[in-house]
Amino acid sequence: MENDPLSLDEIVRRVNTKAADYCALSDRIWAMPELAFEEHRSAAEQIAMLEHEGFRITTNVGDIPTAFVAEYGKGGSVIGILGEFDALPDLAQVSGLTEYKPTTKGAPGHGCGHNLLGSGSALAAVALKDALATEGIAGTVRYYGCPAEEAGGGKTYMARAGAFNDLDAAFCWHPAVVNEVLNTADNAAIGARFLFKGRAAHAACDPHLGRSALDAVELMNVGVNYMREHMPSDARVHYAITNAGGDAPNVVQAYAESTYSVRSPNLPDAERVFARVKKIAEGAALMTETSMTVQIIGGCSNVLPNMALQEAMYENMRRLGPPDFDEADYAFARDLRKAALTDDDVLASVAAHDVSLKDKILHDGLLPLAAREKLAMGSTDVGDVSWIVPTAQCFTACFAIGTPFHTWQLVTQGNLPAAHKGMVLAAKAMATTAADCLRNPEIITRAKAELKERLGGRAYRCPIPPEVAPSHLRANAT
Repeated sequence: MENDPLSLDEIVRRVNTKAADYCALSDRIWAMPELAFEEHRSAAEQIAMLEHEGFRITTNVGDIPTAFVAEYGKGGSVIGILGEFDALPDLAQVSGLTEYKPTTKGAPGHGCGHNLLGSGSALAAVALKDALATEGIAGTVRYYGCPAEEAGGGKTYMARAGAFNDLDAAFCWHPAVVNEVLNTADNAAIGARFLFKGRAAHAACDPHLGRSALDAVELMNVGVNYMREHMPSDARVHYAITNAGGDAPNVVQAYAESTYSVRSPNLPDAERVFARVKKIAEGAALMTETSMTVQIIGGCSNVLPNMALQEAMYENMRRLGPPDFDEADYAFARDLRKAALTDDDVLASVAAHDVSLKDKILHDGLLPLAAREKLAMGSTDVGDVSWIVPTAQCFTACFAIGTPFHTWQLVTQGNLPAAHKGMVLAAKAMATTAADCLRNPEIITRAKAELKERLGGRAYRCPIPPEVAPSHLRANAT
């Protein structure tokens, strides 16, 4: 619409005006990777930018020091835009290289592109705010600074605290290798730490006096591996030994622990699989005469897609077009594929989206909106938001096709121009769709009716027990 402050062209203009500032914000966060619940500098960088833009800031949301809400406006519909900024352990990498070279060995890195994710979402919120402010349009825009998506489920704690209860619609995105509006239902997940306590002894002179906690951890892993044949094929169980009890083989290890992540297409199924994992841990403790304690460390619900919002977002992405990649973007992506990506990487990447993309280097199109909901095997705490408020997500192409996530190959691309172009496209897609909802409340009405139908009378139930507080958690990726 001509002279409409909420039109696609006007929102695009506002995004473009401030894109450079938020690409720079993304790069600063890329350079200071912080793990779950420890994102103090990253959160502070975002808060400073949004305060400067005139947003009202609420900190310590859900009793999490790095969770915050930035709000602008009043009255009208309340639109939420979700951002993340946590990194992953042991993924530090020099930018723009086609070989592995950590900046600091063992340091974290943005192996899932959350430096882009939060900055792009903040840019979308600012562009929408500017449009509302110029004409004094009724409406409220909120940016949610959400920590610990990779480990612990920051949005889950925020949902438990009621942070999303009064939203009318929520939007988010994720950096990816394709441009796509998602119609996927990610798995629900439960994260837990299993701590075994035994008795130390001299492993040669008095082994009969010892009770090995490490034996218990290993027996638990064996038992879970035997369970895999007898659990639903769409469930997933992963583990890491996080404390092997020490480095001395001549000491019977008195303490050991492992961390497990259990996933399934819905929360009740995940809870059933988790209950079996817990029984195996109890059996391992019984066999080794050790004691075992379980600590829930995180969890998230499965995603409920919302076609009413997805269709509106798809139409905007169709009109916006793909990122404007140039020859330098293609050249680096081509070099990276040749040097550091395997044929299996590429096939796995395109199999999740469209196999016809296997000969492309960067995605320069838009995948069709899937008519039928698909199950994605990963998990995200966006799921908890989607049970409370209609939610839509998109992917935009920021990385070379074939790039595996949670790897140095992704980190090395995370502050390059191609990644910035994908981030800016995502900001435009979210901001324009949010503007459509404010201009046409009928979209929100249909989205809410769809969510109500999907819920079928069920209410949101937080997967993290009320007694588990985020302040008790360590930053361990799940």
